Amino acid sequence: MTALPTTVEAVRRSTAAASHRATPARPADAGDTPRVLDRCRTLVRPALEEAVGRLHPWVGEMAAYSFGWCEVGGAPAVSSGGKGVRQALAVLGAEAAGAPGRAGVAAAVAVELVHTFSLLHDDIMDGDADRRRRPTVWKAYGTGPAVLAGDALFALAVETLAAQPGGSGAVRTLSVALGDLVRGQADDLLFADRPWTGAERVRPDEYRAMAEHKTGALLGCAAALGAVLGGAGTETAEALDRAGRHLGVAFQIVDDVLGIWGDPRVTGKPVHGDLRERKRTFPVLVALDAPGGGRIAALLESGDAPETAAELIEQAGGRSAAMAEARRHIIAVETALAEVPLAARPTAELRSLLAYLVRRDV
Repeated sequence: MTALPTTVEAVRRSTAAASHRATPARPADAGDTPRVLDRCRTLVRPALEEAVGRLHPWVGEMAAYSFGWCEVGGAPAVSSGGKGVRQALAVLGAEAAGAPGRAGVAAAVAVELVHTFSLLHDDIMDGDADRRRRPTVWKAYGTGPAVLAGDALFALAVETLAAQPGGSGAVRTLSVALGDLVRGQADDLLFADRPWTGAERVRPDEYRAMAEHKTGALLGCAAALGAVLGGAGTETAEALDRAGRHLGVAFQIVDDVLGIWGDPRVTGKPVHGDLRERKRTFPVLVALDAPGGGRIAALLESGDAPETAAELIEQAGGRSAAMAEARRHIIAVETALAEVPLAARPTAELRSLLAYLVRRDV
């Protein structure tokens, strides 16, 4: 097994070279979002690598693997990790508050560590064998080691924030988001055991609360923490947190639409995958309350004919209602951003990022 510091040093050199090629930021439109994400990742990655490099070498290798930096055994990976959305929200949160982007780097590192911790544990709970077209950490290293790596990332996130000026307040903000994330994950797991029909079925309002907690809490925390470390006041941080939470609901609902009707070449998931897995998603819950919901419930219960179920859900208005709900939450994002004075350029980049996340070929 290659020692992690060697792997981290190799990726640090490539990151340093990329940072020399970076160009100054300019006002963004939707087409600029990949550039904004790349700029924020380039700013955050050295600090993220430095944090991971402090872990036990074996645990650090699993963390580096989860970020897409290395293969099993420590050899540098050809593929990159995720888009770095939460990192970008933290950096842009600091900039929107009038601070330089580097003020939000510690927040970006902490939130990215927590997000990855949650993915490691989610993959175990859900039994998912692949993520980003590679074996998940528990499949590559084992269940126990993956749990250990997730725990280490969580501890490292808290340590990262606690070391900042005013770190105790930042840790409290992260703790609230973590509590909500766990609450949302618990509800999501429990939804799977509830009936499709009757008084105990999952209602759309329960779904909204679950999505805000499971997905939105960490998005809101990222933007709010970046602003706090950038010197913003409580009102600004709370507005950014609300914006991120509404974004999380919109993002999750769009993900639900893609999970039923998305192009597998774009999503990387099988067509009608969420129906085959009998997930309680927003389009399904809306359709179950419509006339003909009983037939949809029977198909979902049996697991038969997912293509027929998808057609009936669309005919019942599930798809259109889901997209209308996502739009309502995007309007709420805009309302939250308009409630406090924010710097123009990073706010424009925030808006382009929000549009990018919910557009995704639906």
